[in-house]
Amino acid sequence: MVRIVYLNGEYLEETKAKVSIFDRALLFSDALYEVTSVLDGKLIDFNNHMKRLDRSMTELNYPRKLDHEEIKLFHRELVRRNNLKEGIIYLQVSRGKAERSFDFPDPDNEFTVMAFSQVKDLLNNDAAKKGIKVMTLEDHRWGRCDIKTTQLLYPSLAKSSADRQGFDDAWMVRDGHITEGTSNNAWIIRNGTVITRQADNLILKGITREAVAECAKELNYKIDYKNFTINEAQNATEAFITSATTFVTPVIRINDLEIADGNPGMFTKLLRQKYIKKALEIAI
Repeated sequence: MVRIVYLNGEYLEETKAKVSIFDRALLFSDALYEVTSVLDGKLIDFNNHMKRLDRSMTELNYPRKLDHEEIKLFHRELVRRNNLKEGIIYLQVSRGKAERSFDFPDPDNEFTVMAFSQVKDLLNNDAAKKGIKVMTLEDHRWGRCDIKTTQLLYPSLAKSSADRQGFDDAWMVRDGHITEGTSNNAWIIRNGTVITRQADNLILKGITREAVAECAKELNYKIDYKNFTINEAQNATEAFITSATTFVTPVIRINDLEIADGNPGMFTKLLRQKYIKKALEIAI
């Protein structure tokens, strides 16, 4: 089956979709993106992804917003045309094609809007069942990690470094405190409290992060938004990550130390189950 993608109002076979070499995404990483999970052919938390897209566009002075209903339409059409039951829809918008210049193009310049589907095993995968191992390294990203841009080279370097050293992912560290993973938010549980870094300019305020926090509260766990160190994480009762593609995934080892008994924690398992149940109930 040939994958069908979306590009500037057209549905095309993936090999026929072309973007100009003068596109701002290519020349300056002047582009934003969102990833919406698909379960049972339905979009998970779509509206909140659109709200974050609007915020990112505002923060980067994009001159106008995109119509959410139009985006929903082509998301659903991509799901239909690709017969996607479980996976993701990736959406990207750039400031468009313009002569290379550090100045922003004319406000009326046409955006480049594209989207494509990917099949992924989101519900039943080894990471969810067995947990993952993470290493830590310095966070050398720019100071606006709260904006979901395509400037992802350093997280890619971190992920590749982790893979070479036998880990599944990396948690980045700034001023002695863990910020987040390469493409996910970092969490620990200590003394019956679920802890994750406060939302600031040094992390992305994950859509799944917010939904999981509500699930934890419904399970009568206290949420504490604060910094935590590597040592605090290694001595936690449980640890896990959250993202649109990992949902809630256990972390069983950080660097050379296992978390607790080295197995996925009971609360993490319960939290994952509750999140998935709620996500399916409100999917569109």
